[in-house]
Amino acid sequence: MAEFPAKRLRRLRYNPTLRRMLAGVRLSPLDLIAPLFVRSGSGVRKAIASMPGQFQHSPDSALETVRRWSDAALPAVLLFGIPDSKDASGSSAWDGAGPVQTLVGLLKAKLPDVLVITDACLCEYTDHGHCGVVVGCGEGGADIDNDATLEALAKVALSHARAGADVVAPSAMMDGQVAAIRKALDAEGFLKTAILSYAVKFASSFYGPFRDAAQSRPQFGDRQSHQLDFASSRGVVSEALSDIDEGADMVMVKPALPYLDVIAELRRRTDLPIAAYQVSGEYASIQAAARAGWLEERAAAMEAAVAIKRAGADLIVTYFAEQLAGWLAEGH
Repeated sequence: MAEFPAKRLRRLRYNPTLRRMLAGVRLSPLDLIAPLFVRSGSGVRKAIASMPGQFQHSPDSALETVRRWSDAALPAVLLFGIPDSKDASGSSAWDGAGPVQTLVGLLKAKLPDVLVITDACLCEYTDHGHCGVVVGCGEGGADIDNDATLEALAKVALSHARAGADVVAPSAMMDGQVAAIRKALDAEGFLKTAILSYAVKFASSFYGPFRDAAQSRPQFGDRQSHQLDFASSRGVVSEALSDIDEGADMVMVKPALPYLDVIAELRRRTDLPIAAYQVSGEYASIQAAARAGWLEERAAAMEAAVAIKRAGADLIVTYFAEQLAGWLAEGH
């Protein structure tokens, strides 16, 4: 009688070295992008209460943090700015002397091999906390002037490119934002500046801790008029394909773990690089459970990252980036 195949399969799992050799998904520090919050000042390293282990940094403190990350083999950072002042249009977002622009200049001068990605949005910079120019608020959420917002986003992206950013990442979910930014960058000769579009960004409850960290909580209404409905399966991938048609070099799915199916479907539909953002609420959930003794942080963080990679993501934006790089170096 032929041996039941499952016995053969189980034998391949007994030996830990063989398990590692046959692993279908291999995680590397090169897969990881570390988010970082930067504000003006000097010597600032302010803890974020809802995100243990994460901080708001001044540019000098941020530079030393990124230097440590680079020494740990992390290749890339994603920068978010916290301005000194806010207004209805978010005008400080394109201030050439703003904290993001200042840090970009420092990083490219001191750590030129680090890939510098900048978030191009307005929510951190507007006094109302929304991602664009607000003209009203109704049952569908804040009413954003799409075209006026495109002009502002192009200004933001240009200010980042002038500072030396390698990649700009528009995250406002405005129609046509990639095309507007690509046109503005090309017109000023920034042909080599890539665009990582937050192409599939859901209206998610998992953003809560980030809004504390970036001080970007909406003062009224919500963002459901422009971010994707988490219950919808229609048109989701079309959002990404539209951004690709407009000139996106890479696309992002955000959040990550609740939307592994979306990452997998997008992987089937495009060969372009896909990033997935393991957002603040995903990070904080693991941290909180680990601190309560309900799960083991290292095992849970590693499992989550591998799941995101297995679904089809090439790059993972994660607040666990430094820890993951350290665990991988230890030969997890």
